[in-house]
Amino acid sequence: MSTMLLTPKTSIDPAVHRQNVQVLLEKIAGADAILVGAAAGMSASCGFHFFYQNDAIFEQYLGDFHRKYGFTGAFHGFYYRYPSPEAHWAFLARMGYMEYECPTGQPYYDLMKLLQGRNYHIMTTNQDFQFTRVVSEDKLSAIQGDSRYYQCSRRCHDEIYWNKEMVYEMNDAIDENLCIPSELIPRCPRCGAEMEPWVRGYTFLEGKKYKDEYRKINAFLTANQDKKILFLELGVGRMTPMFIQEPFWNLTYSLPQAYYITINPNDALLPQELSQKGWAIKEDIAAVLRDAAACMSGKGDCVCMI
Repeated sequence: MSTMLLTPKTSIDPAVHRQNVQVLLEKIAGADAILVGAAAGMSASCGFHFFYQNDAIFEQYLGDFHRKYGFTGAFHGFYYRYPSPEAHWAFLARMGYMEYECPTGQPYYDLMKLLQGRNYHIMTTNQDFQFTRVVSEDKLSAIQGDSRYYQCSRRCHDEIYWNKEMVYEMNDAIDENLCIPSELIPRCPRCGAEMEPWVRGYTFLEGKKYKDEYRKINAFLTANQDKKILFLELGVGRMTPMFIQEPFWNLTYSLPQAYYITINPNDALLPQELSQKGWAIKEDIAAVLRDAAACMSGKGDCVCMI
């Protein structure tokens, strides 16, 4: 299929918002299966902008690194060329500590209210493990890695390592120069090379764990491809559309009973070929999920009734 796009709406009025919430609820209720694809916009909808901005959470945990090195946002800090491994690992430890200590965003809870009791699976390119707080691992596929794990930087073997204890120990040992002791640098237990976070990069380990994440997705699709399946896309931007958005478009186009919904305040795009099989919601993800969850539970002010 081609990717000629319909022009998304640029403003949302209350009537449009009500219609968007109603469509989302109707399609969830009518689906036999739901595959959710969530990207960076999902966490951004929680107010978590620390990956690309110096927001309040960034300043709380990484402000001292910003003042010393000058970078903006944790993403740029991740790729900064530090003067030593001890300085580099001090940043990685503090970033990991920030992710472990960060509260769970309300949109994640609201999404799970909408999915409760339903046949669903979630795939995400997010590496901040927010989803692991609200959904079991068997229903979740982290297809671009998971910051809770380290891997060998040389990929000398197919194993990843749970890092929470290491992260907290390193963070506690960061000194006034924003370095950790050399002996705390995580090293591969087999070859002795430095470890690194198990997240997408030049040396990302696409081993057993990575393949298992896709196995879960494929098993879900195989079991439900002939049913009424809803592809629900949340917060996919223009940086990596090939991991969630484009497969969702092609699957919706190919599967006879499939339907596609995208929610994104900036990049809610719908191909012309899916105009009868899809719906683009160019709104704040948090507001749509909040109001849909309220309507489904019958609590609070339901926008569908206003």
